[in-house]
Amino acid sequence: MNKIGIIYWSGSGNTESMAEAMKAALDEAGVAADLMQVSEFDINSQSDYDGFLLGCPAMGAEVLEESEFQPVYDELDLTGKNVGLFGSYGWGSGEWMENWEQDVTSKGGKLFEKGLIINETPDDAGLADCAAFAQRFAKA
Repeated sequence: MNKIGIIYWSGSGNTESMAEAMKAALDEAGVAADLMQVSEFDINSQSDYDGFLLGCPAMGAEVLEESEFQPVYDELDLTGKNVGLFGSYGWGSGEWMENWEQDVTSKGGKLFEKGLIINETPDDAGLADCAAFAQRFAKA
């Protein structure tokens, strides 16, 4: 991939830590990637990216964050794009990720693996999982 957009929303900082670990791993591998909170992302720049790593924690009844993340996600044209999903959660079974995976494919995106989910705050092993996920994504 030529350029990856890492776009995330984080309430407690857990998903942000995951995103930062992914960016660091891609930098180390020499892969061009932009890291931005969803509020910083310009939807008009989406064609600049060959693929997206999208991060959002589980909210409420296992849904994506509805006021900032969901509206931007809904505007993304994922047709033919490689998409990797990640996020943290504190309860439930990860149903929000399963629903999100299905939505990506229904929008024409090429889902990369299963979404990476980490319960609560990522520890060193979790951050290493994030780095490995991003490096595999870059080779997809």
